[in-house]
Amino acid sequence: MIIAVDGPSGSGKSSTARGVASRLGLRFLDTGATYRAVTWSAMEHGLDLDDTAAVAERARELRLEISTDPTRQFVIADGTDVTAAIREPRISETVSKIATNLDVRKELIRRQRAVIDAAQPSGGIVVEGRDIATVVATDAELKVLLTADQDARMARRGAELAAGSVTAEQLRDQIVRRDADDATVSEFQVASDGAVTIDSTHLSLEEVIDVISRLAKEAEAARRDRES
Repeated sequence: MIIAVDGPSGSGKSSTARGVASRLGLRFLDTGATYRAVTWSAMEHGLDLDDTAAVAERARELRLEISTDPTRQFVIADGTDVTAAIREPRISETVSKIATNLDVRKELIRRQRAVIDAAQPSGGIVVEGRDIATVVATDAELKVLLTADQDARMARRGAELAAGSVTAEQLRDQIVRRDADDATVSEFQVASDGAVTIDSTHLSLEEVIDVISRLAKEAEAARRDRES
């Protein structure tokens, strides 16, 4: 099956989706990592990130390998392990410029769908991002919009980062500005048709994983009933 988890920055999408995948024995795809990898590559090549054509060409040329094992995540770009590098503040501050490049989006959506297709024989995949349910995998058996209030999202994102690695202003920029920028090309703050909205503000990570895992099992049982 395909489980789509969408939501704003800091809502806990990655940790939740990875936990659900581990719990259910599914593959896992962090689509945001693909945009970060293109951002890293464009910056390494010294490209003008406002040159949308040049950046899109870099996205098409990039040799990208991304793990779908929820217990062992890595990202390799043009032979370089960038797993840690793509989480650096300089990437977080810039990635929206790449994610709003429509030609880059077209290329990465193509790649993401290929990863999803490849995961089907192994039982399925949990995919998280901005527009998984609405664009990337519209046929997902379970669609989830994961939300949380702004204070909770900032606290979670801050907890993920090394102490002192970003200022409070940079952290707010990562959450608030990125959401505003990405909203220009993706309707990730409104639940798509058939999606379940989960407000995780007052829920622990394990509680959210429990809810989504239960919904996934119910969706799978319903599918089997329809096919029988």
